[in-house]
Amino acid sequence: MDALLIALLGCLLGEIGGKSQLLVLALAARFDRNGAVIAGIVVAAAANAAISAAAGAYIGPMLGSDARLLFLALSLLFLGAGLLWPVKAPDPLGGWKIGAFLTAALGLFILGFGDGPQFLILGLATRTADPALAAIGGAIGIIAASVPVVLLRDRLLTALPIRAIRLCGGGVLLLAGAIIALSALALL
Repeated sequence: MDALLIALLGCLLGEIGGKSQLLVLALAARFDRNGAVIAGIVVAAAANAAISAAAGAYIGPMLGSDARLLFLALSLLFLGAGLLWPVKAPDPLGGWKIGAFLTAALGLFILGFGDGPQFLILGLATRTADPALAAIGGAIGIIAASVPVVLLRDRLLTALPIRAIRLCGGGVLLLAGAIIALSALALL
């Protein structure tokens, strides 16, 4: 159950004010088809989370306990550093003529590769015995961060203190990652 909650909260935090939310905002404004864009978000989040969890389940048994813990620490550090990094608006995919659902699903799926939330799911799936719960929690977190942007458009992003959330969240994740890394290296 820890994997589900940590993945949910970490992925939700990792998506706040990120490239995915900006792409979702652009797609929602462009297509004005909320249902299709939300369906694309769900498919992309589920696919990325499943791939990450499957990779973690494959890698986990190959590593020792301390190595799995260090891998989780690195994923937290990566996500925390990503929150502190300035976000550039992604390509709004204006040239894609494949409809709202496919544009959202494929665009967000591609954008999610190598992103902090996907790496967190991978780290949790590697560390815990519950890769499915890590995938479910991560997908729910990503969906929970993206769907309100579709429904509320830019009102949500202007109402929230995005920069403060990203700075505080990044600091907390960096601290947690550092503590876990020191513990994995038997320095704490």
